Amino acid sequence: MRFRLRELLLLPFPILLTLMGFALLSLARTGEITAAELRPALLFVAALLIVYVAFTLRGFPGDQLLLPLVATLTGLGLVLSYRLAPALASRQLNWVLLGLGVMLLVALVPRDLRWLRRYRYTWATIGLALVALTLIFGRHPSGRGPRLWLGVGPFLFQPSELLKVLLVAFLAGYLDEKRELLARATYRLGPLHLPPLPYLGPLLIMWGLSLLLLVWQQDLGAALLFFGIFLAMLYIASARGSYVVGGLVLFSLGALFIYVTFGHVKARFDIWLNPWPGARDASFQIVQSLIALASGGVLGQGLGYGHPTVIPAVHTDFVFVAIGEELGLVGALALVALYALLAHRGYRIALSAADGFEQLLAAGLTTILTLQTLIIMAGNTRLTPLTGVTLPFVSYGGSSLVTGFLIVGLLLHTSRRS
Repeated sequence: MRFRLRELLLLPFPILLTLMGFALLSLARTGEITAAELRPALLFVAALLIVYVAFTLRGFPGDQLLLPLVATLTGLGLVLSYRLAPALASRQLNWVLLGLGVMLLVALVPRDLRWLRRYRYTWATIGLALVALTLIFGRHPSGRGPRLWLGVGPFLFQPSELLKVLLVAFLAGYLDEKRELLARATYRLGPLHLPPLPYLGPLLIMWGLSLLLLVWQQDLGAALLFFGIFLAMLYIASARGSYVVGGLVLFSLGALFIYVTFGHVKARFDIWLNPWPGARDASFQIVQSLIALASGGVLGQGLGYGHPTVIPAVHTDFVFVAIGEELGLVGALALVALYALLAHRGYRIALSAADGFEQLLAAGLTTILTLQTLIIMAGNTRLTPLTGVTLPFVSYGGSSLVTGFLIVGLLLHTSRRS
């Protein structure tokens, strides 16, 4: 048994944050704190303590900061789910409990991750096949919009979320095996130095297929995320800046093509440039989000006292704006700091990993969470056009939440050997 003192000392913070959040919501709604209102928070706290006890009894030697960080973000996400979408909140709690179970199993059960590397082509193929199936059998929870979900009855999941992890596993295995060859330039294309094309080909094929499927589905947020992950991992493996430059050139050309070809992309880009003419229709969502951020000020309106629900899909696409309105600039910056700490721990685990594959895997998984956070925060604050990705652990969404816990489980597993 290994007593995890640092983790034990930090866990009271997310526990108190979650309990206080639910207590404040109860006061705002009913004027009193009731046991029924606190029940979701107590279930979450009990699940956290079970995870801690399991780590302690197994003598788990992994990172002791990841669980408190993720628990803080998840606790805040639960509070916001019950604030912004009460009808869906109990479902979010179930996803949280499932996600904690997945994280615990992934962190404790496998002896090593060689099986993930050995079958890298299999995992990538499975992920691409699941995403391709959405083109035929895909559904949308509301019945309208892009059909990005698969499932039976009320149980739905989004394959592109799982594809993120599977693609990172493929890239980590392939790049680790071909690292030296990819770092050595053989061909020259203008100012760019390229490696032997037969070794770069499988990477481009897998990456290109995933992007093609996501663009075909109109899931452009996920496509942008995949592109960033691919470039980051290629740079980490090869240390060649020319790959990044070439990738950004290709991205610019691709963005121009998509802008001209897809009407909804052009409309979204035009809204980003100037949302005010369509403030009552096409730009209503982004305009209301800017008003909400402005009304939040430094300290916010107070949890339960703002009007973030005026914004359509605030519990999924604009949860960062809800934090800015009700918790103010202070709350928003605190959230940014939590994600920065999460990124720091992830990349530190990557630097300390036992071998090249686990190093690339941890770096890629951390990049998923980091890029996804940057993309949605930038879209919410109108620094970039809005894309449909979730804020990790905070936005409503079962597929994203469970995938996030899967990523943390893999990071914890990697950290125990560092």
